[in-house]
Amino acid sequence: MPHLNNQLHITGQQLPAAIAEGGFTMVEVMVALVIFTIGMLGLAQLQGSALQNNHVAYQHTIATRLAYDMTERMRANPAGTLGGAYNSISSDAIPDHVDCYSGEGCSATSLATMDAHEWLTAVGNELPSGRGEVSGNGRLFTVTVMWDQDRTGTTGTDCGTGDLKCVSFRVQP
Repeated sequence: MPHLNNQLHITGQQLPAAIAEGGFTMVEVMVALVIFTIGMLGLAQLQGSALQNNHVAYQHTIATRLAYDMTERMRANPAGTLGGAYNSISSDAIPDHVDCYSGEGCSATSLATMDAHEWLTAVGNELPSGRGEVSGNGRLFTVTVMWDQDRTGTTGTDCGTGDLKCVSFRVQP
């Protein structure tokens, strides 16, 4: 075979060697790698944000369910509701547990005390730094569930920025 002198012979044609080489340069590969890496970091950040927002939505769902739970407990005990047994419930003063499941008769006030104990315990267990409050006048009530959404150790009794997040409903059971 004759010496080609940096020329490539293809079916009788001669092409310069620079055109015949068809690979990528190292700079092109590095640029492509940087672009790919930036894209992957963006996807990782998007995934992290999605997980965080999903957890926030989950906490709001729990808080809403707990608020409705207390509302349904009040509706199930109209004598206790109208008698004022649900007028002032707070995590600051969790009542002692009363067992109304034993089969013995249970007064409307005892049932309200059991409801308050079980509800406040559930709020404290299911949400970080969870607190619950019910205030009312026998006919119109505000049921509030508060929690430390960002897990910063915030404690307090106020809803809003810098303090506990809350779900609050005004209900007429």
